Amino acid sequence: MFKLVKFVTYTALLVYLSSYWAVAKEISSSNSPILFSAETLTYNDKKNRVEALGNVEITQGKRILMADSVFYEEQRNLVTAEGNVTLLEPSGDVLFAKSMQLSGDLKEGVIRDLQIRFADNSRLAAKGATRKFGNETAINYAVYSPCNDCGNRRGKEPFWQIKAKKVVHDQKEKKIKYRDAKLEVLGVPVAYTPYFSHPDPTVKRKSGFLAPKFGGSSTLGSVVSLPYFIDFGPNKDLTVTPTATSKERLQLSTEYRSLQNNSRLDNKIFVAYDSNDQFLGYVDSHYRRDINDIWRAGVDIKRTSDDTYLRRYKINTSKSLNSRIFAEGFKGRDYAKIDSYFTQGLQETDKQGDIPFVLPMIDYNYQSEPESSGSTTKINFNALALTKTQDTDTRRLSLDSHWTYPTLSKSGQLIDFNLALRSDLYHITKARDPDSTPHGITGRLHPKAYANWSYPLTKVSSKVTQLLEPKASIIISPNGGNPSKIKNEDSIDFELDEINLFNTNRFAGLDRVEGGSRITYGLKWGAFGNGGGQSSISLGQSYRFRADDTFAKNSGLEDNFSDLVGSLNIFPGDHLNFNYRTRLSHEDLSPNRSEILLTVGPPSTKLTANYIFFDRQENSEFASREEFSGSIFTKWDRLWRSSFSTIYDLNDDGGVRSLAFDTAFECECFTFKTILKRDFFSDRELEPSDSIMLQLNFKTLGDVQAALF
Repeated sequence: MFKLVKFVTYTALLVYLSSYWAVAKEISSSNSPILFSAETLTYNDKKNRVEALGNVEITQGKRILMADSVFYEEQRNLVTAEGNVTLLEPSGDVLFAKSMQLSGDLKEGVIRDLQIRFADNSRLAAKGATRKFGNETAINYAVYSPCNDCGNRRGKEPFWQIKAKKVVHDQKEKKIKYRDAKLEVLGVPVAYTPYFSHPDPTVKRKSGFLAPKFGGSSTLGSVVSLPYFIDFGPNKDLTVTPTATSKERLQLSTEYRSLQNNSRLDNKIFVAYDSNDQFLGYVDSHYRRDINDIWRAGVDIKRTSDDTYLRRYKINTSKSLNSRIFAEGFKGRDYAKIDSYFTQGLQETDKQGDIPFVLPMIDYNYQSEPESSGSTTKINFNALALTKTQDTDTRRLSLDSHWTYPTLSKSGQLIDFNLALRSDLYHITKARDPDSTPHGITGRLHPKAYANWSYPLTKVSSKVTQLLEPKASIIISPNGGNPSKIKNEDSIDFELDEINLFNTNRFAGLDRVEGGSRITYGLKWGAFGNGGGQSSISLGQSYRFRADDTFAKNSGLEDNFSDLVGSLNIFPGDHLNFNYRTRLSHEDLSPNRSEILLTVGPPSTKLTANYIFFDRQENSEFASREEFSGSIFTKWDRLWRSSFSTIYDLNDDGGVRSLAFDTAFECECFTFKTILKRDFFSDRELEPSDSIMLQLNFKTLGDVQAALF
């Protein structure tokens, strides 16, 4: 129905362009020149009018108005266009009419047998339109539809259409008003409204109610939301959404948005009053500001009053909420950041007193321009203050300096030589038990020297380019480097893979360094077809000259020889994509970690399967995992498609975690979709749930959704 608004715009354009026929009296205020052509242009003395006959065409800019004839009666101050009246718009929209008549002052007018084909191929037809009082245009018996061949109904009634007895555009109030409007699907009326109104196209934003939302949940019962939009200006607005539930009473949410030249704010607040007479709340706020050409700052605030509130009210499924305040600067090759983090755990096992907050964390990264020899210098500085309400507090200063000298041999071998020195100073306080928990001041000085070598070799044929690249590195550094007084806060969980195999420090954070001398070696091979297909394989391992108990059991680095890590990718074309990543035991080549992703099939029938397995590392917060997930998508024909997906936990106490099935019908003007889903997730008072969702989308009108949970 909203597309009917477009008619008013084009009616106004017709009236505007037709005023050019008051040749001597009405001159357009537009700066664009007016071009006119006709087979004949005469003045009829008997009828006292100007007559333009035969292929009349008026052009201004990219707009073109055409008609068989146009008359201007000076005494009556009346303009008439007759026969195949056509208006071509720059947007691609085209308006057709049998005839049009309007007064020279543009206050009164009549258009008969109106048709509009919009640029998106939707159409509007009406018996006629009248213009009164200079500010009101009425469209009589209008029919609108974007459907062309939906459901193979060419030559029949459109799949759906809107019919209205009258549509009135009040230019003074800037409002479109509808009378007796109904929606028909397959020729059957399915919805009716005696009156409806909304702002006209000249109004870009206006306060008012938005479309209501209806739904339901086994936890909330029936749910009704009625959003109200408040316009504070072109760059500020507020949406207030009261939500009524049959089981959990009321919820009120607000979203305030502001966009300035140098800042952006999006602030969401949720407040609920539940059946236990408790007030629940959630804040999700994001603010960014460009201070100058170098510095910008930001604030992210996420906080809730209850661990399960977000899941219960279907807001989101986050397992934790991370708040942040930061400022960062970019200048040349340098980067600086002042940061802080506050985390709220939402899982049942989370203990808020053991979750640290960081205030502040300062990073500075410097990289020099290459010297004449090609060498570069890097300096990374970090300062951290980490606080726990029920555990130790950590203060850390870290400085990492790095010198690199790259070389390229005549045969194409790449070698870079590196010197690095890492220094850390720690101050640990407020231990629970000072006798058993490290505290006080401690530090670390950790130098290392290393060299990286690679020898990329290529072979080019008429159809395939092959790349073979052996790689190796040697690192010399002191053993150890992780005194017991330095508590590990940011490098607890570790994963060895083909991505970080050649890193000089394979820990994610700064609290642990990888000491000891070692060598790393690997091989990569890839074949790249001219048609876009490609395949690649990589395999690598490292050897430590002395075992290091810094690495936990099952990490893959606890022995002298590391586990072997590798990957395989096969992508011959669009119908097959196979990815395999693994970590194999160096003792018996049994897999300690495997991840397989397979996508196979043409666009009409596509199968996706994903398998992941890894053992739990000692002292890790993450348990071992073995899981399969898969989906199949089928497009039955041009209009129908369906899909099925599942997640299955392969551990002993696992089982099906989720099931989902959906079927959809889609054509150029309509989409129907139904989704059946079963979630086996449970968290405290939240139980597994079933849901059935029905979604109807009348393109250009909007969505209609109904859900049962």
